[in-house]
Amino acid sequence: MAATQGVRIEVAYRSENIVGEIPMWHPIEEMLYWVDTRKPCLQRLNRDGTVRIWSMPTNIGSYVFRAGGGIIAGLKTGFAAVDLDSGEVRHILDPEPEFPENRLNDGRCDRRGRYWVGSRNPGTTDKTGSLYRLDPDFTCHKMDSGFIVSNGMAFSPDDKTLIFGDSTAETFYRYDLDLDAGTISNRQVYLTTHNLPWRVDGATFDEEGYYWCALLGDWSVGRFDPMGRLDRIVRLPVSHPTMCNFGGPNLDVLYVTSGTVFLDEAERARQPLAGALFAIHGLGVRGVPEPLFGG
Repeated sequence: MAATQGVRIEVAYRSENIVGEIPMWHPIEEMLYWVDTRKPCLQRLNRDGTVRIWSMPTNIGSYVFRAGGGIIAGLKTGFAAVDLDSGEVRHILDPEPEFPENRLNDGRCDRRGRYWVGSRNPGTTDKTGSLYRLDPDFTCHKMDSGFIVSNGMAFSPDDKTLIFGDSTAETFYRYDLDLDAGTISNRQVYLTTHNLPWRVDGATFDEEGYYWCALLGDWSVGRFDPMGRLDRIVRLPVSHPTMCNFGGPNLDVLYVTSGTVFLDEAERARQPLAGALFAIHGLGVRGVPEPLFGG
């Protein structure tokens, strides 16, 4: 694995998020957003170092930026449009009313402006979670099913691959992506974490086609090659990073969220930075711009 000389880790914001998630660099505003799924809220790190917070009515699992402004969010109650000027949250649809305990979890936008998001049931190990695609016309399509906790979603920079899987089942898949048709096929195991001290959480690709993900429970983020082999690891000052994603004007800073929900009182005392937002500099790689939802 590659060494980490020259890498510098800083606290971008000392939040105490219960479950920080989905750090995303807005490609037009050039500011960093992220969420606390449990608080629940959307947060934005302003240029002066302050943070603006938008409260959400229920758990928020993920979100995407809209081309016309605001966001589309994946909430416990389904998809919703959020006006960031007024704070208004407008319900769009619930893709699985037959599973009232389920909630939408990890999700991303593809480069045709469609929002892909997976669901989960936080109360059981039943495989009631599915993968959905919300199109710009707000039609919703089920793309796959049979997941406990949907996680690790990322689209490759060449738009030919989707990585997506199940953190509780400890298996992540590589799908062939037809970007024009909006379809996936040929699901194959990309990586598993059975008998390893960590689980894969939120993830992203760099521009070289390598997959970066938070290694939950292992104080680190990892970089995996296209075959699912661990290529590089970067240690952090918290045991439970939750997601990583590239940002900054040059997309060369890896932002990492973390959480406190996994820690008991003694562990919290030993990890005063748990729940903070981190920025990793000097990795020598860049990300790709976040696509905007077309609706």
